[in-house]
Amino acid sequence: MPSSDSHGSTMPFASFRRSILTIRSDQVHSEMSHDSNMQDLEFFQRQSFARFHELSLAKPDDFLSIPWIQKLLDAFTGCQEDFRAILCKNKARLSKPPADKLATEYFDRSIKAMDIFNATRDGLETIRLWQKHLEIVVCALDSNAKMIGEGQFRRARKALMDLALLMLDDKDSGSVFSHRNRSFGRKGKDHHRGPSGHSRSLSWSVSHTWSASKQLQSFANSLLSPRANEVTATNGFAMLIFSMSFIVMFVLWILVAAIPCQDRGVQINFTIPRQFPWTSPFFLLHSRITDESKKRDRRNSSGLLKEIYEIEKCVHQLTDLVDAAQFPLSEELKEELRENVEELSLVSQACKDGMDPLERKLRDTFRKVMSCRTEGLNLLGKATEP
Repeated sequence: MPSSDSHGSTMPFASFRRSILTIRSDQVHSEMSHDSNMQDLEFFQRQSFARFHELSLAKPDDFLSIPWIQKLLDAFTGCQEDFRAILCKNKARLSKPPADKLATEYFDRSIKAMDIFNATRDGLETIRLWQKHLEIVVCALDSNAKMIGEGQFRRARKALMDLALLMLDDKDSGSVFSHRNRSFGRKGKDHHRGPSGHSRSLSWSVSHTWSASKQLQSFANSLLSPRANEVTATNGFAMLIFSMSFIVMFVLWILVAAIPCQDRGVQINFTIPRQFPWTSPFFLLHSRITDESKKRDRRNSSGLLKEIYEIEKCVHQLTDLVDAAQFPLSEELKEELRENVEELSLVSQACKDGMDPLERKLRDTFRKVMSCRTEGLNLLGKATEP
């Protein structure tokens, strides 16, 4: 029997030394891996802060405009690309619990996000319809092109009344296009689905019972800051997934607030985490958007998009002018009418020029969310759907 002292050890010195070096190597590798994960997380949060900080400092004339919404989508896709790259870099760690469960929950939430992107695209179609009525009004009352008579006033009055009814309908019941069930990924096809709750939409259609507010609230309710043991067990992955989930939810909240969509609303209950320094721009953005929604002339708006406000203001002013007009028109009224028509023409042209680029941006964002979800499920070995 071997003795209990060191001289009686049966392990050769060389083997003992190799085992110590192996243990130390594993420890160093683990520490390096942990440091790398923390660096990835810090990089992600630093980039997210920079992108949304820039958005939060937008001038009042630019804030919530079509170009600003495009910048918002650019910021979002930039964050998602950083997120996707970190996931791909850490495939092995992602497949281990509890990271795999947290990632699966994130990709499940992506379905809700795709539904809301679909609904906001329908909202752009609504604005396009408004814009066609604006063109009729501008054409009828353009004093530079022809003499304005009672016939032109009747045509303009009808277009203004039709537009007012459309906008009122959108405030009360959501997008008039929502029943068409169109989608970014299934253009030109209708996919009929039975009556179901808002959570049953699978992104290629949005039923008439679907609610943007409820979908967004459901998303927000599922967000919980990771516990300390989850952060430790995942080497920071839990915090990365939570950060990206919050960014998705916040961007969706802005889209629903700004763009007409089915059963939209600004008053969604969610909490911006105060313990993370990268969230400070989100507090400022939330404050600015909430303040905008509380303004008297925005409370009953179809959306907080700057161009929608300008449409509503111009339509109100022109409707008052057209209703008060008596023939023959006074020179003062002609001048006031000319100024209002010019303003309406600029708003109409801005919508016409902005809708196509914004829709392309929304379509591209939708596809990137879908692609990230598919790629993530593949990494998890659970890609069972296209």
